[in-house]
Amino acid sequence: MAFRRPDSFDGLGYRGRDDPIYGSGYPLRSAGQADLQHQHWVTTPPDIPGSRNLHTGDRTPQWEESLGEPAGAAALGGWDAPPPGVPPVEQLNRFTGFGIGLVSLFTENVLAHPCIVFRRQCQVNYHARTYHLTPFSAVNVMYAITKVQGVKALWKGMGSTFIVHGITLGAESIISEVTPLPRELPHRWTWKQLAGHLLLKGLTAVVALPFYCASLVETVQSDIVRDDSSSGLLDCIREGLTRVLGVGAPHSRRLLPLSSLLLPAALHAILRYAIASSIQRVVLWLHQMSRKQKTDPNNPLDTYFPELVAVWAGSLVADVLLFPLETAFHRLGLQGTRTIIDATDGAVAVGSGSSPLVLPVNTQYDRFSDCVHSIRRKEGVAGFYRGFGALAVQYTLHGALLAATRTVLKLLLLEGRCR
Repeated sequence: MAFRRPDSFDGLGYRGRDDPIYGSGYPLRSAGQADLQHQHWVTTPPDIPGSRNLHTGDRTPQWEESLGEPAGAAALGGWDAPPPGVPPVEQLNRFTGFGIGLVSLFTENVLAHPCIVFRRQCQVNYHARTYHLTPFSAVNVMYAITKVQGVKALWKGMGSTFIVHGITLGAESIISEVTPLPRELPHRWTWKQLAGHLLLKGLTAVVALPFYCASLVETVQSDIVRDDSSSGLLDCIREGLTRVLGVGAPHSRRLLPLSSLLLPAALHAILRYAIASSIQRVVLWLHQMSRKQKTDPNNPLDTYFPELVAVWAGSLVADVLLFPLETAFHRLGLQGTRTIIDATDGAVAVGSGSSPLVLPVNTQYDRFSDCVHSIRRKEGVAGFYRGFGALAVQYTLHGALLAATRTVLKLLLLEGRCR
């Protein structure tokens, strides 16, 4: 059967004719009608189940009552158009969430990188007389290194850290797909599920271990001896593969096999994840218990910031508690790589009574237990916390930036809602 459009079809007017589909309750409309203040009509058929326009009468109370204005003004201004000068709440919440996430990522991966570089240099420098246990001495030496080598000396190896993060996430995803190990724990987990989840974290750290060691070399090696012409972004992957295969790298005989580093790497990853996750849950629970009023889901500050603060607190506690283990692990990973680091006692020219600009790392540990006993015997308990001041600077900056961001966004939200 061939359908033919009637001659009386004129767009909106044809739809309002007296046909049995819509009935006579909907008067005729034509394209020339402009009296919208007395004629309320909808753009979708009112008999569609689930439509927001499915109501009795010729008003749309959902929109008129929420806006608090007559239907004619809403029709002329458009239902979806906000009042002039006031940003939509949904767009404001999206902007706030994007800003909070961007600040958090920038702080964790970019702003904190100089502190990570200097902390690792202090951890592997067993020659240094100053342990840099406080932030003040760490900031002074970091400033001295910047004056000699430039600002980029504190951001070296940042690309390799992103590569290691990507390899870690990819390995975790692949392992969880090919094995029954759960990547995420359910709300009500069993001990078997928890053991499999922690085992997944350990296996992921083992897979990323050679690339982590290559990234460690890039972050602590001095820019004075670095050849920029031969270095590239994918050097981390190449060096990691050469360490796995044992060919192509000019390593000394003191280089430890990766099998000696598997246990420290897996232990550090599992403990750090377990401690950080536990502290996060405790902080979120304390936050919920301390609030007298119910959390507003439409307020982005109540939605995002408690979780960010919990993540910050969990990472801080985990890094503080595992700092000795991280020191021993980094020394074992760097041993035998013929790496030359910056002098953490101060970057000054060599002369009478002065310190050198750079120095080699020549450790001779046999295994993890030998490294721990040697540090405790020769350097004392404080030797495990070399560079702790840089860690304090890192989390102080992170916390201060989160607090400043919350204050600024709170003022913007108040200003936007009061207009």
